[in-house]
Amino acid sequence: MIKTLFPLTAALLSLSFAFPTASPALDDDAQAVHGAVEDYLLALYEAQPDLIERSVHKDLRKTGFGRWGDMQEYKSMPMTYEQLHKLAGTWNANGSKVTDESPRKIEVLDVLDKTACAKLTAQWGIDYFHLAKYGDSWKIINVLWQSHPPTKVAEGSYDK
Repeated sequence: MIKTLFPLTAALLSLSFAFPTASPALDDDAQAVHGAVEDYLLALYEAQPDLIERSVHKDLRKTGFGRWGDMQEYKSMPMTYEQLHKLAGTWNANGSKVTDESPRKIEVLDVLDKTACAKLTAQWGIDYFHLAKYGDSWKIINVLWQSHPPTKVAEGSYDK
């Protein structure tokens, strides 16, 4: 029995060396995707629109569903690159919308050689990103977001 298992084990081990599970380039790309989403977050949290220029493609497609205060229904809110850039300079310009406890959770969900997906949990809600690699830079090209669901916030089930 041992004689028959040895060739099979040797074959499986050789396959594991032939196909590494992670490549350094992918790790660098995942870090760059994380960096682009972090730039987006900091652009809004710290009123730095120049970070939008660095991390978001000018062909951005962004839409969201927001609820604030006593609103019962979500309001659909499409946004262009230009509107996002302006928002980054004004949304938290006085520093009153963000605290040390404000959510800052970035999850890189998938990275391929040309496209990637990520998720951000922030003060305003949850954002899902599609990113594309242009030359050596990862840029956000699509954003779909919504305010925190009231039941999830009340239950504390979203991550900060």
